[in-house]
Amino acid sequence: NMQTLTPTSSNPLNYLNRARYSVIRVGTTRFTVKCGHGYESASFSQGFGASRADWQSSCAILASKVFSQQGDSPAGGGGGGDHVGAVNGNNAAVTNLNLVPVKRDGDNSKPLPPKPLTISDLAPAPMHGSQLRVAYQGVPGAYSEAAAGKAYPNSEAIPCDQFEVAFQAVELWIADRAVLPVENSLGGSIHRNYDLLLRHRLHIVGEVQLPVHHCLLALPGVRKEFLERVISHPQALAQCEHSLTRLGLTVAREAVDDTAGAAEFVAANGLRDTAAIASARAAELYGLQVLADGIQDDPSNVTRFVMLAREPIIPRTDRPFKTSIVFAHDKGTSVLFKVLSAFAFRNISLTKIESRPHRSRPIRVVEDDESEGTAKHFEYLFYIDFEASMAEVRAQNALAEVQEFTSFLRVLGSYPMDMTPWNPSSSCPQES
Repeated sequence: NMQTLTPTSSNPLNYLNRARYSVIRVGTTRFTVKCGHGYESASFSQGFGASRADWQSSCAILASKVFSQQGDSPAGGGGGGDHVGAVNGNNAAVTNLNLVPVKRDGDNSKPLPPKPLTISDLAPAPMHGSQLRVAYQGVPGAYSEAAAGKAYPNSEAIPCDQFEVAFQAVELWIADRAVLPVENSLGGSIHRNYDLLLRHRLHIVGEVQLPVHHCLLALPGVRKEFLERVISHPQALAQCEHSLTRLGLTVAREAVDDTAGAAEFVAANGLRDTAAIASARAAELYGLQVLADGIQDDPSNVTRFVMLAREPIIPRTDRPFKTSIVFAHDKGTSVLFKVLSAFAFRNISLTKIESRPHRSRPIRVVEDDESEGTAKHFEYLFYIDFEASMAEVRAQNALAEVQEFTSFLRVLGSYPMDMTPWNPSSSCPQES
C-alpha cells in the first residue's frame, strides 16, 4: 500500500523536466496521501544513493542557472531568488503570520487556529496568484512557525504533524516551501530530517537561524507553588533543567511532541496543576499566562532551519553562500582524509560534517587474510556543509576531486547563508 512519490530515474534533470511540464491538477475535495516509508528517492545502484555521476547532474542544474554578477538579478516572484535574498539579507525580520488566537467561551468571533496536516489529510493546492504557502512541523505557536515567518514574511503557514508530511506537501504541490530544523546549538543535529533530505528530492534554497526563548506557561491565576508537573518537548526540558531548579520547581517533568503542543494541551484540558515550556507566542495563542520568561539555561540557544523547494535556486558569488552535500566514500585507506583535503587545498571552510549509518547497507564485512578472520564495519553516509557557492570554480573543482573517492555524491543545495544579526537571550529567568 505504499506509493513512490519520487522518480525512478537517477538523473534529477529528467525529474525536474517532467515536473516542469507535467502538472498534477487537484480539485477542491479532500484526498489521501499514502506514506512511503520504504522507498528511496531514486532507483539506486549498489543499494544506496544515486549513481556516481548524480552530483554532476545536480551541479548542472545549478550551473545552468548561474548568471553574471554584473547582470540584472532574476525577477522576483512566487518565492524565487528574491525571496531568499529577502530572508538572508539584513532586512529580514520575524513577522506576524496573522494566525488567530484560540476561541474562548462566549466569544464566537475568534476561530480556532489551524490544525496540523496529517499524512492522510492535506489541503488542495492554492490557486494561481495566491500567496506563498510554507509548510512547517508542529502546531501554531511552535518555533518552526516563527522560523517560517522569518524565512518568508507574509506567507501562509501550513502546520504539519510530522516532518515527512512537510516534505510530501512540497513534493505534491500542496505547499511551495518547507522550513524545517536541522540542528540546535545545544541539542545537536535533528537526524530525522537529514535522513529525509536523502530520501526526498527537494533542494535546500536557504537557511534561517532562530534564537530559542523559552517561557514557563500556565493557566491564568495559577501560581508556580501549586504546580505538580511541567511538560514540553524533551530538548526544551533539557535546555531549561537548571532554570527550573532555580525557580524551585522540583516537580515531575514529562515529554510531549513539541513545545507549542504542550501549551495547547494545558489550555485545552484546563490543567491547573501543569505548566508548559513554550514560546511567548504560544501563550498568546492559547490564553496562558507567563510565569517565568527566558528560562533557557544557555543564552546562546539557537536552532538552524533550512528552507526546501522543488527546484534549486541560482547560485551567486556576490554574497556569502553555503553548499550542502552528502556522499558515501569508496573502500580504501584514508579515503575520508582525501575527501576533506579537496576542500582544504582550495581554502574552503567546512561548517559541518555529520556521519549517518547507511540504512541500505549498515554493515560491511572485511576479510583479513593474515588472521583468516573477518571484521565488521559500519557503512556511513557523510553530510558536509561548506562555505562556497556552486557558482565558484573552486567549489566545482573540489567536488570533481571528491568524486574520485566516492561511490555516491549528491548536492543537496547551494544557498545564501543567514547573516541576520541576533542578540542572545537572557540566561536568568524573569518571574512575572
